[in-house]
Amino acid sequence: MANIFPKWTNALPRKLAIGLFVLAAGTVVGISYYFTEKYTRVGYEPMQPASFSHALHVRQLGMDCRYCHSFVEVAAHSNIPTTQSCMACHLQIRPTSPKLDAVRESLMTGRPVSWARVHQAPDYVYFNHAVHVNRGVSCFSCHGDVNEMETVYQAKPQSMAWCLQCHRVPENFLRPPAEVFNLSWKPPAGAKAIGINLKNAWEVNPPVTCGGCHR
Repeated sequence: MANIFPKWTNALPRKLAIGLFVLAAGTVVGISYYFTEKYTRVGYEPMQPASFSHALHVRQLGMDCRYCHSFVEVAAHSNIPTTQSCMACHLQIRPTSPKLDAVRESLMTGRPVSWARVHQAPDYVYFNHAVHVNRGVSCFSCHGDVNEMETVYQAKPQSMAWCLQCHRVPENFLRPPAEVFNLSWKPPAGAKAIGINLKNAWEVNPPVTCGGCHR
């Protein structure tokens, strides 16, 4: 009796098994890397050319985020402070501190301080700081307890899934405008109702489709 199936089909189950194994192994390896803190840079804390303690300046001295990051309410990108911003205070306060060597050199030479960037969205991601802070999203939501940090590090994963958690239910993350830059603010009882009211009043409707952030 003639064979119903060609001879090459004898090896088909083995090839399928190998293919499924490779697919499963690739999936496990991919998830184990792309969902880890190593990939999302959580905990990344580069050395900076000059020591700057947010815990001292923000929490103890009460400095507003906008004194140093002065464009955050009007620009897509939050700027780092200029040398002149730093020396406006430190020409009078501890002007000879060795911690300010790099800043003083910048002031004398006119070359900016080479600050190491901590948070950086990929080139294919569009993120507008002004849009977020003007609609009740605090610096804390994306950057964590910066006011408690001696050296700034990346506290949040800032992955796509993490961003979508807020975009899908923004009322869980909105706060009154007066508290956006208050990093010590704690949501009171009934904060969800506050968030819902703000969402409705501002007509907050964050995009959850690809085109919202990948332009």
